[in-house]
Amino acid sequence: MGAIVAIVGRPNVGKSTFFNRLIQRREAIVDAVSGVTRDRHYGKSDWNGKEFSVIDTGGYVVGSDDVFEKEIDKQVELAIDEADAIIFMVDVESGVTGMDEDVAKLLRRVDKPVFLTINKVDNAKRAADAVEFYSLGLGEYYTLSSINGSGSGELLDALVKELPDVVEPDDELPRFAVVGRPNAGKSSFINALIGEDRYIVTDIAGTTRDSIDTKYNRFGFEFNLVDTAGIRRKAKVKEDLEFYSVMRSVRAIEHADVCILLLDATRGFDGQVQNIFWLAQRNHKGVVILVNKWDLVEKETNTVRDFEKKIREAMEPFVDVPILFISVLNKQRIFKAIETAVEVYKNRSKKIVTRKLNDVMLPIIENRPPPAYKGKFVKIKFCTQLPSVYPQFAFFCNLPQYVREPYKRFLENKLRENYDFTGVPITVFMRKK
Repeated sequence: MGAIVAIVGRPNVGKSTFFNRLIQRREAIVDAVSGVTRDRHYGKSDWNGKEFSVIDTGGYVVGSDDVFEKEIDKQVELAIDEADAIIFMVDVESGVTGMDEDVAKLLRRVDKPVFLTINKVDNAKRAADAVEFYSLGLGEYYTLSSINGSGSGELLDALVKELPDVVEPDDELPRFAVVGRPNAGKSSFINALIGEDRYIVTDIAGTTRDSIDTKYNRFGFEFNLVDTAGIRRKAKVKEDLEFYSVMRSVRAIEHADVCILLLDATRGFDGQVQNIFWLAQRNHKGVVILVNKWDLVEKETNTVRDFEKKIREAMEPFVDVPILFISVLNKQRIFKAIETAVEVYKNRSKKIVTRKLNDVMLPIIENRPPPAYKGKFVKIKFCTQLPSVYPQFAFFCNLPQYVREPYKRFLENKLRENYDFTGVPITVFMRKK
């Protein structure tokens, strides 16, 4: 759970190039899962051992200049609300533009650290030209060239110094976040959970400045609901844009153990919901999917089974996820939803004794060893679960580099067949013995 850094600025100043540079070292390692980054605008990075999430606010704006203006203002406001630090990128070639001045005006009012970053500075003359950006009133600036990466070290040194240290909560209670696109029924679901007479035991100050954990004790379960301010705050931003609801979910997802993904049955498991799903999956969180408003769906053309099958196809390869059909309005299966989230939480923190794991997995592997690669045979000798918050398994063998993705998936499926990891992403590593 790290801090969140947003990169803002007008189009074509090089935000995405810089973003890719920040996350590529990490993504190469982290996201080998299925080889696809499904959301190009969100990733993890680290510098000097401090991990943080990066959000590139660019890339969503389409339309004429005046539309740009409005969109950029929105993105900056959102970044101001959601991020812990902001990198404001401008470009030395075009000098200070009106749009830069607009953005600077918004950023001058902020009490979060803002790093004015001048891109495309790759020679002394350009470094001298950069001086004019003092006029933006944001104080010192950093110069860099995002294409070749020169200069980014100083910026990152300064950035990580300013990032807040994230305090892990002491209590061992499960932390659930209710996520989904706007109008899927998240707030109503939360109200149905709380009940009108609010069964809240305590409000503990959140781990981040603007998310509050609410402790619930109900239905015989105790848990924390990670309530991001978005639920309580009247959003300044019209939330119909895909980017915004995904961005709003980032913080909630990062701070939860289990994400309860609520979707509107009449809209289905659309692109935006899938983005939120992948975000949870890539952060190794438990997932429960709740299909709300099922009572409004034409039953003749849609059966629960068909609907569920469609969702599972869209989730591949991570399909071992509970899907419940609920109605928040009629308070149907709300209790079941929480019960399922608690089970997923237990699955996520499950630890398997090494000896027993080997007794189960080695015969399976012997029966179906990894296919030979370039005439070399891979022998897996031993496996163990790694000591981490979510399930990761290491299989020790002579030639880890020759074990391909499909075989790792085979191992994952066998782990799932033998142990209940429903709702939880699993990572399988091959290690040199």
